[in-house]
Amino acid sequence: MNIIELSCDLRAAILVTVAFFAGATNVAVAQSTAGSAPANATANTYGTGWRCDQGFRKVDDTCAEVVLPDNAYSTNSSYGLGWKCKHGHAKNGDTCIAVQVPENGYLTAVSGESWRCHRGYRKDGETCAAIAVPSNGYLSESSTGPGWVCGRGYTVAESDCVAIVVPENAYLTGRAYWTGWECSRGYRRDRDACVAVQLPENAHLNFSGNDWECNKPFRKRQNACVTQGSNQ
Repeated sequence: MNIIELSCDLRAAILVTVAFFAGATNVAVAQSTAGSAPANATANTYGTGWRCDQGFRKVDDTCAEVVLPDNAYSTNSSYGLGWKCKHGHAKNGDTCIAVQVPENGYLTAVSGESWRCHRGYRKDGETCAAIAVPSNGYLSESSTGPGWVCGRGYTVAESDCVAIVVPENAYLTGRAYWTGWECSRGYRRDRDACVAVQLPENAHLNFSGNDWECNKPFRKRQNACVTQGSNQ
């Protein structure tokens, strides 16, 4: 046998030995971990520590059996209570009691909110009160505010919808806030009226239509359009 063959055999023997001891060590660690787990617990497959079996939850260094109250289900978690109340029931101490849904309300699965009111009603304590919609108004989709908005051509005045007074040379914007109207192109707002935009010579209406700007190459000076170097 030459030196090269001897070297290869030696390396193989070393690898087998290392693998053997590594496997033995892993078994010893697993056995040690399993031995440290309390009753009704299983050692973690990876790392250290343990977890409670299904139907048990961790209490200090033990695994206590999860006692399900009526109308509850197991969460399969080893932490916390290990159970939650079924839909339509709410936790009350160590029990689950039926949720009392008021008239014109319905159960909801939203966390922290067991019931809501139907459209047209608003939560008022433990009841659902009808939303009083004024004439010329309609129910809104928002959960905030009065629960209604005014129709086109009307604006809110306290708890009512009053007609928007549109001045001459103006039009409804479809927006209930502010005045609800804007001046037509070529006119500008002056309090509650629309007055014509006075165009000086060599000027034209701007993009908005409620003011003017000078034609090129004129430039604006006070209320006129002048050329460069003009003394006007």
